[in-house]
Amino acid sequence: MYIGRFAPSPSGPLHFGSLVAALGSYFQAKSRNGLWLVRIEDIDPPREVEGASELILQTLKAYELNWDGEVLYQSQRLDDYQAQIDRWLAEEQAYLCECTRKQIKAAGGFYQGACRDKALTDSQGCSVRLKMHYPISCFVDEKHGTLTIPDGLAKEDFIIKRRDGLFAYNLAVVLDDIHQGVTEVVRGADLIEPTGRQISLYKTLGAAPVTYLHLPLAIDDSGNKLSKQNHATAIDLSNPKPTLLNAMRFLGFEISDDIAGQNIAKIVQWGVENWQLFQLPNQLKIKPPFSNESL
Repeated sequence: MYIGRFAPSPSGPLHFGSLVAALGSYFQAKSRNGLWLVRIEDIDPPREVEGASELILQTLKAYELNWDGEVLYQSQRLDDYQAQIDRWLAEEQAYLCECTRKQIKAAGGFYQGACRDKALTDSQGCSVRLKMHYPISCFVDEKHGTLTIPDGLAKEDFIIKRRDGLFAYNLAVVLDDIHQGVTEVVRGADLIEPTGRQISLYKTLGAAPVTYLHLPLAIDDSGNKLSKQNHATAIDLSNPKPTLLNAMRFLGFEISDDIAGQNIAKIVQWGVENWQLFQLPNQLKIKPPFSNESL
């Protein structure tokens, strides 16, 4: 069975770019008679906004994006992440690293394995890195075909637990996708580069990788992606239809006046029934053909 998911972080309300990712993953799952799961990626408390998790779920309901099963919160799975790290440390598949970003930047921008053989034992102020045994320099995207990843990035021993004690995104997302049985990840093109590391994690864990589909990023007038960090405008809960239609057009739908006149539930169901990958734009970044005020 196809199992897809939408996994927002509670760092603020959903914006137009988030809605595009939610819709794309929903349509891909439901057009294949699959399950669509929602996971809240709440493992970075300094970036989280109080009440954002509840607001995100309310927004999905307002746009008739109804998920299957219970919502999974990453904060409930911290023991599982740590258990996997402990296993890798015991097997010497992972190691402590005391290098700072400044040191890595001075060494050329990619981590060169300076701490790999130091056998550090004091975790205070150290990150944990996974030894890279399966470097992934390219992968096949369901829409875009073969996508490449910079060689230096592909070969790095990458961080699985940060110096501040928080778990790294790449580790958590792969362990959770395996835990939930996810078969395909549909998300924005800003996450193309991490895909290589995530595939390498599947291989390290002896698990079959998921397939990937990366959707075009919505960008603003300055060429920056619409994001919470860039203070993108929250989407409207009280009058969702105009934003829903804009997001569906962004994903390549041609929507007649008759369809646009239907209620939210019927528009979304029409989207499920008419979703095709070939309709997606080929570009990885797109400035929406309407004003930012309508996002």
